[in-house]
Amino acid sequence: MTDSLAGLAQAAGRAAAEGRWQDAERLWAQVRALDPGNVQALFSLGVHTFQRGDSLGALEFLQDARARAPRDPMIVLTLSRVFRELSQLDQEWSAIIAALEIDPYFLPGLLSKAEFVERQRRPRVAAAMFRDALKVAADESQWPAALRRRLEHARKMVKDETDELTGFLAHRIAASRNAADAAVANRWDEAVSILAGRTRPYHSECNQLFAPRLPALTFYDDALFPWMHELESRTEAIKSELQDMLARRGGEFVPYIQYRPGDPVNQWDKLNHSRNWSGFHLYAHGQPVQEHLVQCPQTAEALSLIDTVDIPGLCPNAMFSALAPGAHIPPHTGETNVRLVAHLPLVVPEGCRYRVGYDWRQWREGKCWVFDDTIEHEARNDSDQTRVILMFDVWNPLLGREEREMASALAGAMREWRSGDDVL
Repeated sequence: MTDSLAGLAQAAGRAAAEGRWQDAERLWAQVRALDPGNVQALFSLGVHTFQRGDSLGALEFLQDARARAPRDPMIVLTLSRVFRELSQLDQEWSAIIAALEIDPYFLPGLLSKAEFVERQRRPRVAAAMFRDALKVAADESQWPAALRRRLEHARKMVKDETDELTGFLAHRIAASRNAADAAVANRWDEAVSILAGRTRPYHSECNQLFAPRLPALTFYDDALFPWMHELESRTEAIKSELQDMLARRGGEFVPYIQYRPGDPVNQWDKLNHSRNWSGFHLYAHGQPVQEHLVQCPQTAEALSLIDTVDIPGLCPNAMFSALAPGAHIPPHTGETNVRLVAHLPLVVPEGCRYRVGYDWRQWREGKCWVFDDTIEHEARNDSDQTRVILMFDVWNPLLGREEREMASALAGAMREWRSGDDVL
């Protein structure tokens, strides 16, 4: 392209971007006069002609552009829009499919395909196509302005169809579900949610040691932990020590998330070095915090009741965990599924919730639960008061003595390997 052509094309593009459509069309006509086969000029003149209401004239320009650039999906898709205006539905559909044959992941083409089917009053099929389009789309913050309205419509179509399908599926199993044990019924609630596309399956994702073939259970049955009832009976004594610690040594509650400068913090950016989530540690990374244990003798005695985990450099951990008003611990996963995490709620205002995988629960003061923290989990304190729990590690009860020994040995060996010098 000569300098004069390039200058005209740039000027035409600027005019269109600024909404000066007549100037843009005039400039593109000058480009075409100098270069009759210029694809960009033919395409742009086709678009401007269509905007003026001359669909047949637009068709001529766009078909010429397509003949010269047959592998450009946008030209083909723009032709589909003209065919739609001309009520030539077969040609519109053929053009959409042709654009997607050039690029099966062409987002405007996927949206056009779903929109075409929606106009044919086939909302369920259209919703499935919109779902495919949303999978291709970037994160919402990066949606192109030109496609935002269409993508928002796609999202609404998918949500509406998902809600309708969820209700339909739930109705089909309602009788059996209502007759089933609560834990079993919840499993099938989640099955409905996954099948309808509302949620995804949650699997165990370990940052360190992963023990294969352990079930990915969210909350474990209380009956598996014979120490639980006795621990719960000591709630008031533990809570009294907590309140004393808050009054006398509240400054020793330290931020739970403490990444060093330069470390990638990812989802932890809002909590890094923040007292919105803080802890008073009794055990940390396998080591007792003796000074704190001495200050909390009844809590220390209660912790001696549990099935304490021994994993070098990792467990046991135990702490009073404080979540400030309005704070949110974002979704994350833990280190290993050979250990589980227990919560004994001590101070729980209204509006505090916890999610493990699909399951949302609310803490109740004095009621312990045990969960697998390698399944994605998060916490919310939507109250105006601080929530505090006693949080500690326990062995996964599905592991026998020999397996626990192997887990400790593997974790210790890995820690030794990582800290040792490379052998040349």
